[in-house]
Amino acid sequence: MSKQTTIHLQRHQFTIREEILIEQGPFTASLFLFDSGVHGLRLRNERSDLVLLPFQGQQIWSAHFDGRNVTMKSWFDQPRPTTNYLDTYGGFLIHCGAASMGVPGPGDNHPLHGEIPNAPYQQAAIILGEDARGAYIGLIGEYTHAVAFAHYHVVQPLVKLYAGEARCVIGMTITNRKHVPMEYMYMAHVNFRPVDNSRFVYSAHVSPETVRVRKTIPSHVKPDPRYVAWLKALEAHPEKHHTLSPELSFDPEVVFSIDYLADAQGWAHSMQIHPDGSADYICHQPAVLNKGVRWICRMQEQDALGIVLPATADPEGYSVEKAKGNIRTLQPDESFSCTIEAGVLSAEDARQMAQQIQQLIAG
Repeated sequence: MSKQTTIHLQRHQFTIREEILIEQGPFTASLFLFDSGVHGLRLRNERSDLVLLPFQGQQIWSAHFDGRNVTMKSWFDQPRPTTNYLDTYGGFLIHCGAASMGVPGPGDNHPLHGEIPNAPYQQAAIILGEDARGAYIGLIGEYTHAVAFAHYHVVQPLVKLYAGEARCVIGMTITNRKHVPMEYMYMAHVNFRPVDNSRFVYSAHVSPETVRVRKTIPSHVKPDPRYVAWLKALEAHPEKHHTLSPELSFDPEVVFSIDYLADAQGWAHSMQIHPDGSADYICHQPAVLNKGVRWICRMQEQDALGIVLPATADPEGYSVEKAKGNIRTLQPDESFSCTIEAGVLSAEDARQMAQQIQQLIAG
């Protein structure tokens, strides 16, 4: 039987000096304020160190596993107190949605990636407990998005660290509080740091039909002829991106939509295997998050890899996804929930996972 303690957080508890709030077994939780004024929560176990933003989007701002920083490189050395997506973009995990998601296109009036990436959470709490998997520490919260005559829904994210593990469990629940059906979209934007000469291994057949490069170019991207030619090459041969050679161009970004295969337990698996054999790892459930988006951006100021961004829709904005039939609906008081896991694997664990993936692909 599971048991859990909940410690509710208040903004006045956070100070410039980082202070430990909880020490229990392998876990610690400490609170602090960034110089920018954003509230920070550090959760640790024996192998993991996460810095989360409990009152701003409940993002994982930075993640270290087995002593290695796996977080994307960005312009921002700390989060900024803003709801504007691009004014504070650099977190390891950003929840995207829920009334809309993606890059707004013609006719769209929603913000980039929706209203929840930097949402001001009304409630945040540390959880500490034990379940069938083992002892854990985590962060939960609640944000109610209410706009008169338009939106009324609640989002409740979750991040958990289990004892002895070098990966975290990430969850999200979206609940419709309106008296009429609600359209929704969601994406878990997990941003690893690319590693030169690493390679991708993932549970999908690789062909132009199943690993599709995005050919449309968003308005914030200013391409040159070489970039356009690179997209055409990837359209015909998506496997050309499987090894992250430094000379390959992902400036400003390349996006794929991938048709994932799930194992017998319902999980799809993705890895960036480093030259030393260890790997960055993420898994998701395609039956719940049926769109697998890969995003690669390699620039001097910003170096980021979305090995897979599990989602309910492609990131083309509300109108385009509506036309494609990718917008889902929640009835009054109905909820949507999803879970993913992200972290690292040792060289031996990565080797075994690669074998599992190959067996899954072979059928």
